[in-house]
Amino acid sequence: MAADVVFFTPKAEVDASANLSAFIAMCRSQLTIFGVDLPFEDAVWDVTDAVKLKGHGKKRVRISFSTQETVDAMDSVQMAEPFVSFAKAYVRYMQGMRPTKNPAFRVTALRALDAALRECGHSDPVRVDGDTLNRAARFIAERFAETTAYRIGAQLEMIAAFMSDHRLTATRLTWRSPIKRPRDSVRVGQEFDRRRAEKMPSLAALEALPKAFQIATQPKDELFSSIAAILCSAPDRINEVLLLAANCEVHDKTSSGKDAYGLKWFPAKGADPTVKWIIPSMAPVVAEAIARIKRVTQDARQIARWYESNPRTLYLPPELEHFRCQEFVTMEEVRRILWLETENSNSARQWCTLHGVPLLKLPGARVLNVRLADVEKAVVDQLPAGFPALNAEIGLKYSDALIVVRRNELHPNKATFRCAIDPVTINQVNTALGARSEHGFDSMFDRLGFREPDGSAIQVTTHQFRHYLNTLAQAGGMSQLDIAKWSGRIDIRQNEAYNHVSADQMVAKIRQSIGDESQMFGPLARLPKNIPISRDEFARLKIPTAHTTDFGFCVHDYTMMPCEQNADCINCNEHVCVKGDDHKAAMVRRRLAEARDLFARAEAATADGYYGAERWMEHHQKTIERLTQLAAILDDASVPMGAVIQLSGIPTVTRIQQALEDRGSLDGKLSANLLDNRPPALLERVSND
Repeated sequence: MAADVVFFTPKAEVDASANLSAFIAMCRSQLTIFGVDLPFEDAVWDVTDAVKLKGHGKKRVRISFSTQETVDAMDSVQMAEPFVSFAKAYVRYMQGMRPTKNPAFRVTALRALDAALRECGHSDPVRVDGDTLNRAARFIAERFAETTAYRIGAQLEMIAAFMSDHRLTATRLTWRSPIKRPRDSVRVGQEFDRRRAEKMPSLAALEALPKAFQIATQPKDELFSSIAAILCSAPDRINEVLLLAANCEVHDKTSSGKDAYGLKWFPAKGADPTVKWIIPSMAPVVAEAIARIKRVTQDARQIARWYESNPRTLYLPPELEHFRCQEFVTMEEVRRILWLETENSNSARQWCTLHGVPLLKLPGARVLNVRLADVEKAVVDQLPAGFPALNAEIGLKYSDALIVVRRNELHPNKATFRCAIDPVTINQVNTALGARSEHGFDSMFDRLGFREPDGSAIQVTTHQFRHYLNTLAQAGGMSQLDIAKWSGRIDIRQNEAYNHVSADQMVAKIRQSIGDESQMFGPLARLPKNIPISRDEFARLKIPTAHTTDFGFCVHDYTMMPCEQNADCINCNEHVCVKGDDHKAAMVRRRLAEARDLFARAEAATADGYYGAERWMEHHQKTIERLTQLAAILDDASVPMGAVIQLSGIPTVTRIQQALEDRGSLDGKLSANLLDNRPPALLERVSND
């Protein structure tokens, strides 16, 4: 892809219209992104060969340059000129500069900008300005959910910067997207409960999955329940599961000599290939799931091996090998060659007509015939794109893949082909888990008789298992680095989007640590020797609630009174931290650096005689001491991961007490000033009195 990139250099001495025309002409005729023969003028581009999507099977990848209003219509309308030419040029150019496997967000942002221009009465990209971009941002915010709108808004901001940097607009643009990133740090209330429910599988689904795994008898139910079992063992992306090799199992010994069981993975988003070790309690389940999948898919791998060795020869099972000696075959014989299940001869005739196999009436024959060579060619031509490679990027062939099936083997109504294969797609797995039940597609749960408590269909998506396991790891105190490695991520900051630990789980963890000096550091670790209630009762009284902060968790009970520290969490005795959260640990160190800088400024201001600077200097000094103490505990190797830390030596000073101290200090200063300003005679009289 990099060899096809041509850089566009605008000319400062010409106007924006000329630069725009030059940019479009270059992208139309000089670039080879999406193919040399890309039909640039078409309203829809088929870019399947250029954009390889993992786990999507034969699904075509198309880019439609329709208007925002008609994007979902059967007879969509293309964006108007000259904007549509700019949109096409931009998409093609940026695919070379910043390749993506999902250009939908770029095109959606362009559609919004097109709609904003048309609202202004024209479609000229040169006339894009801040007002136009604000209109486009409004369209995006109105049409999409918060998270999606934020991502599309970022693409719109990128378009604005590109147009300005390359002098494609009449006025210079310094626009920033007003669509803010949705905050998901609040873990209490109905909004959090709704968001958590959308991201996590329901309790009914979690209870039904092991039962479905045990009672499944149909091959497709065995396959999908086994895939779900693997997804429940580690936070994997479904396309990673679908690209497992048949020999993915790894057996080893731990340092203590115990058996270890894992699977070889190819992470989907940049992390290095790795072995994911399965926890001992799930190892037998995963081993059984792998064995079931191998049993269900072994015939498809056999067919794949045949075509690898015989690229242009039709696969026939041993009982049908005698057909190779025939030049012609009847429709009944075609039916037996093509399908496993019973199909009538009319189906064979329809298949021949659809695939261009000539029907012949031989002399003296009562039935139609076809040449076996024509059938053979039609079948071989229908092998999956890229065969024999299922995924060339990781070097996985169909014959070595764990999850590959005979064509239509998973279809509820169509007959299974005995001589053709297909990969299993993400949509098929999600459909089996109920994601399309509301559209009339039966799921594995429906077939096995499992429902939600209210009688509705159980609906799960493959990505919900990933959120669920990440949340369990967060609640269990696993370090952020370990969670990222376990999940196949290269950036620990991505962990936060998968953390759905509820306020109740936070409270339970803190309560459990109270009184345990190995898990709790600070005042709460040292309980009174003879308390009149049990430790659990004390913990419930001491920690009634919890919510997240930048550094840890606040256990202040807001039902009693508002926050008296004005969110100065590090100087509050109702704040606790948990070791293992690298993101929050980084915030502690960043705050420490800021406090040191502020202390230096306050110290300089005190030396210059600024009023009140001394008090700020004292405050920053205390903040530095507490942050240094906290950072030392977080860095201490003897402190276990998941330990709850509460700083000690923090005086409880309410705002009322601070106000009284300030008032007293102010009264003293006023009295001193009054005495200093009195006449000498009055001072002498006061002294004599």
